Amino acid sequence: MLGLPLAFTIPWVLAALATLPVLYWLLRMTPPPPQRAVLPTLAIMRDLEKKQETPAHTPWWLLLLRLLLAALVILAMAGPLWNPDPESRGGRGPLLVVIDNGWSAAPDWKLRIERAEALLSAAASAGRPVALRATADEPSEPALGAPARALEQLRGLQPQPHSLDRLRQLPALEAFARSNPTAEAVWLTDRVAATGDEDALTRAAAAFGDRLTTIAADRPTAFGLAGPQNLPDALSVRVLRADGAGSDAGALRAVDSRGRLLAETRFLFAAGERQATARIETPLEIRNDVARIDVVGHGSAGAVQLLDSRNKRKRVGIVTGETLDTAQPLLSASYFITRALTPFADVREPPRGTVDPVRRLIEDGAGALVLADVGGISGETLQRLTQFVENGGVLIRFASRRVAAPTDALLPVKLRRSERVMGGALSWDTPRRLTTFAQGSPFEGLVPPPDVTVSQQILAEPDARLAEKTWATLEDGTPLITGERRGKGVVALFHVTADTAWSSLPLSGAFVDTLRRLSGLASVGGEADQNASSEPQRRETGALAPLRQLDGFGAFRPPSALAEPVPRNFAEPATAKNPPGFYGAADAPLAVNTLGPQAELKPLAVAGIVVRPLQAQPATDLRPLVMTLAIILLLVDALAALWLSGALARLFGRRGRAAAAGVAGLAVLLAMAPGSGAQAQTPTPPAAAPAERQLTFRADDIEAALSTRLAYVITGDREQDEISRQGLTGLSRALSTRTALDPGDPIGLDITRDELAFFPVLYWPMVANRPIPPEAAIRKIEAYMKNGGTIIVDTRDALNSRGGSSVTPETDMMRRILGTIDVPDLEPIPKDHVVTKTFYILDSFVGRYANGRSWIEVLQRTADQDRTRPAQAGDRVSPIVITSNDLAAAWAVDRLGQPRFPLVGSDARQREFAIRGGINLVMYALTGNYKADQVHVPALLERLGQ
Repeated sequence: MLGLPLAFTIPWVLAALATLPVLYWLLRMTPPPPQRAVLPTLAIMRDLEKKQETPAHTPWWLLLLRLLLAALVILAMAGPLWNPDPESRGGRGPLLVVIDNGWSAAPDWKLRIERAEALLSAAASAGRPVALRATADEPSEPALGAPARALEQLRGLQPQPHSLDRLRQLPALEAFARSNPTAEAVWLTDRVAATGDEDALTRAAAAFGDRLTTIAADRPTAFGLAGPQNLPDALSVRVLRADGAGSDAGALRAVDSRGRLLAETRFLFAAGERQATARIETPLEIRNDVARIDVVGHGSAGAVQLLDSRNKRKRVGIVTGETLDTAQPLLSASYFITRALTPFADVREPPRGTVDPVRRLIEDGAGALVLADVGGISGETLQRLTQFVENGGVLIRFASRRVAAPTDALLPVKLRRSERVMGGALSWDTPRRLTTFAQGSPFEGLVPPPDVTVSQQILAEPDARLAEKTWATLEDGTPLITGERRGKGVVALFHVTADTAWSSLPLSGAFVDTLRRLSGLASVGGEADQNASSEPQRRETGALAPLRQLDGFGAFRPPSALAEPVPRNFAEPATAKNPPGFYGAADAPLAVNTLGPQAELKPLAVAGIVVRPLQAQPATDLRPLVMTLAIILLLVDALAALWLSGALARLFGRRGRAAAAGVAGLAVLLAMAPGSGAQAQTPTPPAAAPAERQLTFRADDIEAALSTRLAYVITGDREQDEISRQGLTGLSRALSTRTALDPGDPIGLDITRDELAFFPVLYWPMVANRPIPPEAAIRKIEAYMKNGGTIIVDTRDALNSRGGSSVTPETDMMRRILGTIDVPDLEPIPKDHVVTKTFYILDSFVGRYANGRSWIEVLQRTADQDRTRPAQAGDRVSPIVITSNDLAAAWAVDRLGQPRFPLVGSDARQREFAIRGGINLVMYALTGNYKADQVHVPALLERLGQ
């Protein structure tokens, strides 16, 4: 098409242009009709010399006009399109469509599929063979076939919940390029690189040359989550993106295993950064209940982090036999244990001088107890520890310097009475190294550090089960760590001390890893870490079966039949064989995530490759324009024919030619006028504003400012906007008759263009399935709230709300709108809040419904402030009030002042209380917290009957 952005839906019709020369010859040979003239007198005719008369040819300009008219009709029938999809124009050879379908393609998957469908449909129209290849599938050379078959295959594709491996696909694509030298390739990519394939597109471009076109968004849209850490004061998680251009913000939510929302937080990417850290600051008990963290409004498996018992911060108690006057506290056993456990556990030590430290720590909720430098246990302490272990606790013991071999029942193996010394002056043995961690033990998978040496240890008495209970050994085969399961709990023994007197183990990373694995076996709210457990059934199977699986959009679904079990200590990112989700038992599952703890997102290299936008601009249909021009030329041709035949002269007299020229000029001007029917695509007119809008604030700001009016947000739903208008009309009438305020008629506001500063109260009903306001409008709302305005947000879903994890569409709409606004902390409206006393004394704020809750900004009370005071003081008016009771429907009245809607509730006075609540809200917004002043206390107490 000579590089022009022009295409035709029926291009074969253009062949009719070849008939234009024949049409020219026919028009050239056809004379115009003869002119009529009055015959002169016969005498004059006799004097005239007779000449041979021949008909004149059609004028050249009329021929050109008619040929142009015919050409326009042919072009209109061919269906011309301006700026069509570049990939759908031209091309007769085979077409290969490659589509990324990893987790990072999920956020814009719908656009990706629509674009691929358009490519396949265009190929079907052109009769081109097509091959489709999804990069998450097993690699194989693409096979050409009918576009209909590829289209059916495309509609069955879904984003996969694991990362891609584009390098595995390259050999097959390169082979296809060699065997099909005329084939064109289109790669719909998500622009997020997997490990080591940053140059995958560059290598594909080298194989296809200029026959490769890439379709992608302007920048990668995928967010990822990785590396959750349960820190001492917060749950931290890394938020990843592939492109560091610009700044991005969003929100995270944390839910428990039942889907109940526990916490939300926000994250912010600074310009140039590809990683941000989000912190969920909640109490430890709530953080330990978190089972899933995801990015709000960003459905992909990579934007989800599943948490299991490995991410729960266990409470570990330390009991030490050291004296109060420790000479070197930084070399003590408790110091090494505390430093090793603090990064992943809530470490507790009983206060010095506690009579029964074991009992104190168990009552404090410890799931694991560490006994350091403690000898034998007996009496009531032994009974209490035995019950603690039987109920699921973990007891970790270290050898004692003062008592070499403890002698009690809470030991996994029998011990010899004396310790073994290696490397001393009187010993032939040299210090031994740690060599192996036993398979099937909690330490399976750990690598023994080569620099750990043991110079002194307690030996175990040989018996038939010693090898089974040995979890770590020295190079001579003697045990370093032994353990066994007792009831629901575990007893473990380090055959060395917790300080550096007997070994260098406390100075190594293995000390931290072993303590972390052991403390992870403790029950937290009845849940134990099955990843490190050693139950007989798991030792037999050696793997955990899939329980619930994530799809590419980050939603749970039943496990696939192709999903394989994972080892108990599996800590790798998800794969096609091991998709992300939960594995194992429902009461203690193992979490497998799409992204590993150290994952990073990088952009694909697209330098030197043609990149088309993912969301192509719609083509402009030129048929209306071409047909309009053809009709205009037809009118001009008709006028020209009348002019040449003399009909205009007979009709208009001497002014016929001037009239014809004027009509022709007027037709041309009408065709060129803006907004005429010649426009290719008439844009959809904006929705007309409701009839109640009487003011255009750009011109009538002064009038709006001189009269106090209530305002509501125009949602675009005509029925709800009418309810809002009628509701505020009824409330304005009540204010006028009951208070000193005489407000004007309510106004509907378009928050995208109207000024909000003139209105003290703005009522905003939430309507589901409406577009989110643009960013500029959101910022305008935020400025309105910060500058003294009060917004009443009404979700109107009190009747549909079921609590728990279910969220109504109206509440979800509110959360998405307010998600980027700096909303203050809210609380249910207290009965002592000043808003309940501004005009009427109320207990709640009801509307059409009475079962919903209303929320207002939290006001801080002083420590000595009595909650029974009749009005709570505060510094300012709350910028937002949130309710679900559908206030406007209760206030709404018709033209006769009669209520419009029935109410849902058992109180006959509900409508009166709804109007009183509305009056209180308006007076609160206008007068603030003056009713909280001490001067009003006697009057309020009198009205309360006190």
